[in-house]
Amino acid sequence: MKSRTPTEAILESISDGVFTVDLKWRITSFNRAAEEITGVRREEAISSLCSEVFRSSMCGTDCALQQTLKTGKPIIGKSVYIIKADGSRKPISVSTAVLRDDNGRVIGGAETFRDLSELEALRRELQGKFQLGDIASRSPVMHRVMEALPAIAASPSTVLILGETGTGKELVARTIHNLSPRRNGPFVAVNCGALPDALLESELFGYKAGAFTGATKDKPGRFTMAKNGTILLDEIGEVSPAVQVKLLRVLQDRVYEPLGATRSEIADARIVVATNKDLGEQMRIGAFRDDLYYRVNVVRVELPPLRKRKEDIPLLVTQFIERFNRLQGKSITGIATEALSLLMAHDWPGNIRELENVIERCFIMCDEGLIAIGHLPDDLTAHNLSRNTPSEIRSAHDFVDMQAIQTALERNGYNRLAAAKELHIHKTTLFRRIKKLGIILPKVDGRKSKTRLE
Repeated sequence: MKSRTPTEAILESISDGVFTVDLKWRITSFNRAAEEITGVRREEAISSLCSEVFRSSMCGTDCALQQTLKTGKPIIGKSVYIIKADGSRKPISVSTAVLRDDNGRVIGGAETFRDLSELEALRRELQGKFQLGDIASRSPVMHRVMEALPAIAASPSTVLILGETGTGKELVARTIHNLSPRRNGPFVAVNCGALPDALLESELFGYKAGAFTGATKDKPGRFTMAKNGTILLDEIGEVSPAVQVKLLRVLQDRVYEPLGATRSEIADARIVVATNKDLGEQMRIGAFRDDLYYRVNVVRVELPPLRKRKEDIPLLVTQFIERFNRLQGKSITGIATEALSLLMAHDWPGNIRELENVIERCFIMCDEGLIAIGHLPDDLTAHNLSRNTPSEIRSAHDFVDMQAIQTALERNGYNRLAAAKELHIHKTTLFRRIKKLGIILPKVDGRKSKTRLE
């Protein structure tokens, strides 16, 4: 048996796959890890074209090794997929280098690649913890909402979604629809506050030919369009008492009458309503019917404003950057820490919608690379740079930690042990972070003994 050189022994012992090619793209060496990752035996790989062995997502014009041989510059950690011998797809990261002989002449190329399967599985697992349908959140408050949505979706009951403007009420309604038995039916959204009574009534219930001047043919309403699906009545708090009466009949009897009709039609749609108003208060002042209130307030979902779930801002920013990159064909890679810190310090009265608008504005000012402070709107930077933020907050990461810890402490009545359990950290770690971040605690904690804090 031929003895191995020290270099060959090292290549055989490492966990990264390594192979080399000559100038005709024939594989000249193929280590043990390369065999394990690709599922191709060394004997089959040697002398074969590398494209025949790997069949990766970058073979062809996007070949990393080809670019390295052409430019002489190495490529480090490029993420791609390869097709294994059994036909399955495996994520890997590749790095490339030029291969030279003792005289410095280029004789081929070398490529190392690392199996990312476990990392990819972990990423999917973490994403699953933070995402339900199109809703993504790291907020414990939102997690409780997300945990309840599958059960709510399975029920046929009317749902009332409460939240400030821009908190994502329609997104939650769509998620309920997509998780429900009616997911294959239509989802129809109506902004009740955007239309006057006469138009709203015809929009919801439709009309028959001859119902009024200009009605030359039948027009189906939104309830008809939502048959076998879900209808969202957004801004229900803006509806007049006259239309409220007709909506009450739909909720009670599941029937409605188009304008000019002589008989009722069946409302075969799941009804979800949403509002940014306090319907209980509206009912008490006589602006909202009490019988309609009790009909819509069967299942209640309350969405927190963005200022109470600031730990979601980095996640939402990433989502918006990915979306606008796709829509505008840009390649913005992320946001600078300093810029993210300013976003974290803002109170976001317009909630998620305002954040989305800010990122869209940044895409006008930034073509590539990172979004920096200079790309943010002037009114946002001027407002937040003038505020007296704590000197201990040096990064967006610390700000996220501070928000998460403060929220957990408040939710648990400043019981530090309970807050540590909710955050899945040891209590001494929590105490250390509280001290480092300069979080001010009340003089008594949340324990029954009301012990003073040190």
